[in-house]
Amino acid sequence: MKIPATVITGFLGSGKTTLIRHLLGTANGTRIALVINEFGDLGIDGEVLKGCGIEGCTDDDVVELANGCICCTVADDFLPTMEMLLERPEPPQHIVIETSGLALPKPLVKAFNWPEIRSRVTVDGVVAVIDAPAVAAGLFADDVEAVRAEREADPALDHDSPLAEVFEDQLRCADLVVLNKTDLVDTGTLAEVRGTIAESTGAAVKVVPTVHAAVDSRVLLGIGAAVEDHIEARPSCHDDEDGEHDHDDFDSFTVSLDPVAAPGALAARLEAAVRRYDILRVKGFVDISGKDMRHVVQCVGSRVDGYYDRPWGPGETRRGQLVVIGQKGLDEAAIRRAIAG
Repeated sequence: MKIPATVITGFLGSGKTTLIRHLLGTANGTRIALVINEFGDLGIDGEVLKGCGIEGCTDDDVVELANGCICCTVADDFLPTMEMLLERPEPPQHIVIETSGLALPKPLVKAFNWPEIRSRVTVDGVVAVIDAPAVAAGLFADDVEAVRAEREADPALDHDSPLAEVFEDQLRCADLVVLNKTDLVDTGTLAEVRGTIAESTGAAVKVVPTVHAAVDSRVLLGIGAAVEDHIEARPSCHDDEDGEHDHDDFDSFTVSLDPVAAPGALAARLEAAVRRYDILRVKGFVDISGKDMRHVVQCVGSRVDGYYDRPWGPGETRRGQLVVIGQKGLDEAAIRRAIAG
């Protein structure tokens, strides 16, 4: 019998890692292996999941593929990782793959047709996690003709919209859509967001509204879609690029921080920096002076969230590190100064 694999996709900060934490907490003993792919060279999401404290979730169950989009490094990274998991004395009963926010799901699903894994693993389903307030704010343009017309009318807009294309491709490939952060929009706005989602998904694709990405594993696992068998029927904005797409539209870098005495002041600086420098995402860990717990920071748009996830380990170096992600052209020096204060 093939081992089922679930691909969890979604834009930066939509709630994928939080979704996986809920999934693990309701897995009822299912032996799950996690493959975490991040954009940037600091494995924040993997570290958060390793420190989740959920029974049955060990460090060995979390495999990180950092600093490389999984859909572009299939042969070098993804296939060896899958083979390693399958050759374990006790292979996982289910594999969950969290793609980076910049990854296209279709090339990854197509990799499941490689002979090395096709006979042993099937794609149970593709789950797209969507940030309701972000979509409501019109951050993604899904009317390609309107974008083209606007570009022709104004030569200064002679550039593509990679964020919109990634967003649309993730929806087009989905078997299930998790519409997250619904508590941050009103009923009318939520209906509009659902309409936007419906433009890129089939009628059979279910949309699950959530707060803090709380979805039971019984909803996420066991879809039984065998997506790899009919992936060509799921259109992509990048079908004419032979599975290739350009990540040069994005920049990321890591900011190291000294111990922070006032987390509220740091949050204010982050919010101001995001607004001024058009940053897409900030995430990482902070050492709060006088606290024994590690502090996690997640910043999406102008929203800055922070929480303590686990105690600092014995002998562990207490250090603050934040990953900053944005479109090409970020003013790295200025952003570093703004965050440091």
